[in-house]
Amino acid sequence: MNRAPELARLVRFYENIERASVRAQLTQIYAPDAQFKDPFNEVCGIEPIIGIFVHMFAQVEQPRFVVTSTVLQGDEAFLTWEFLFRMKRFSKAPQCIRGATRIRFDAGGAVVIHRDYWDAAEELYEKLPLIGSVMRWLKRAANN
Repeated sequence: MNRAPELARLVRFYENIERASVRAQLTQIYAPDAQFKDPFNEVCGIEPIIGIFVHMFAQVEQPRFVVTSTVLQGDEAFLTWEFLFRMKRFSKAPQCIRGATRIRFDAGGAVVIHRDYWDAAEELYEKLPLIGSVMRWLKRAANN
């Protein structure tokens, strides 16, 4: 089955994500028993997934995803993206996390598996005060 329409809907959701509609949209795109994993979370079920996005809006300002490429094969998709935001604490400077996501659609076209891949050390921890300097030092030490 061609999942191009479902993938396009998913990309539109992420590129236009809004706090006010995140719950309604997630319940239309993700299966009730969907699995979600990223460097900080591993959950199963739509309510915990919604909770991750609610928490995102509580932690950062102006979150926005830019999907830079997609690959679709059967019921599986792979997306690369940039997550743009400003931290509410620490630094108000614009931030960018680059990563990728593996998606699997179920027979009805809903997302049943969502797995994010990104380097939390490089993309996030190194940008934080205090811990950032420690992470950069560790990185330099490991490369020597």
